[in-house]
Amino acid sequence: MEMILLTVIGICLALAGLAGLALPVLPGAPLLLAGLFCIAWAEDFIYVGTGTLVILAVLATLTYAVDLIAGVFGMRHFGASPRAMLGAALGAVAGLFFGFVGIVVGPFIGAGIGELTAGRDLRAAGQAGIGATIGLLIGVAAKLTLAFSMLGIFTLMRFM
Repeated sequence: MEMILLTVIGICLALAGLAGLALPVLPGAPLLLAGLFCIAWAEDFIYVGTGTLVILAVLATLTYAVDLIAGVFGMRHFGASPRAMLGAALGAVAGLFFGFVGIVVGPFIGAGIGELTAGRDLRAAGQAGIGATIGLLIGVAAKLTLAFSMLGIFTLMRFM
């Protein structure tokens, strides 16, 4: 019975983790890692052991670095100011209340407002918004790539 409960909890955590990779409110990678850990635990770590879990933990940690680098890259590439970066972060949080569209549009609007408050013109504000959106999308794509790598490694070790 414990095995079934751990497996169900693990699957729920893993699914929440995958959702969290696109939604900034949920800690996606840690939830995914916790879910995979629960599934491994349910099987007494027979198939997926310490070495594999360490690799998965490293990949989960990399999602944070990738997200940060992608965001900074997108904004810096388009010449955004520090205020635009702060605005993009605040816009991403505010966008959560408006669903998926808000998550994508929020950083754009936030970065634009940040640029305008920094005394830059409308063109610079638009470019900062584009940079924020591109950085966000690159970050999500990279995090999903790492997450599916985690799932692939787990599955490979489980069924080999």
